[in-house]
Amino acid sequence: MDLAFILTIFLIGVSGSFVSGMLGIGGSIVIFPMLLYIPEALGIAQFSAHEASGVTAIQVFFATLGGIWAYRKGGFLNLSLISYMGGSILIGSFFGGFGSIYLEESSINIVYGILAIVAVILMFVPKKGIDDKPMEQVEFNKGLAVFLALFVGVSAGIVGAGGAFLLVPMMLVFLKVPTRMTIASSLAITFMSSIGATIGKVTTGQVDYFPAAIMVIASVIASPLGAGVGKKINTKVLQIILALLMAGTAVKIWMDIL
Repeated sequence: MDLAFILTIFLIGVSGSFVSGMLGIGGSIVIFPMLLYIPEALGIAQFSAHEASGVTAIQVFFATLGGIWAYRKGGFLNLSLISYMGGSILIGSFFGGFGSIYLEESSINIVYGILAIVAVILMFVPKKGIDDKPMEQVEFNKGLAVFLALFVGVSAGIVGAGGAFLLVPMMLVFLKVPTRMTIASSLAITFMSSIGATIGKVTTGQVDYFPAAIMVIASVIASPLGAGVGKKINTKVLQIILALLMAGTAVKIWMDIL
């Protein structure tokens, strides 16, 4: 592999991991399409949907771990929410990641496109008052939390994602969790999801380890930096950035599918 390949993958990893830490997502919504399109457009390499999802699974694991470390102080990590949703999403992501080997590449892209559209719709649903609630008084529907996490886990495991790009809007809309707590806690939940997705991808031979290693280095550097920036940005601005990011990705994916 030449220097251009290494630099391209590294920059893709840095951008996705920075966004991961800032918005509380695994970065897959950025990394997956970038891996599919940028290396090919530059004539450097061509990743299949299976290969891109495998590398993405590894990136999400390390990006979310770095984000958790950055958010470990400040009271934003809700341990009850993490425990209920984390276990459920871990189970779902394993089965999604393992079962994805039986899907056509076009099917993986369609699943990703559908998830992106759902996430975009949820991000534009009004969320009045959720950030007025004191962190220590946050409550949520535990049964609904488990169900949502299981659904996200299976769906995201298929595309090698941690699922936070879908999990975050669901936590904001359905569970009414404040934005900063959602961002911090979703990183921890997505980390658990990425364990299942990574095991599923590795055991079925869907991971290209050299670009994955480059992604790991990028994630360790960029994710904590993104989390530091995210702590300083107004929560409404964070929601708008996330919505626009999802909308752009959804449009690109569906243009290629259709």
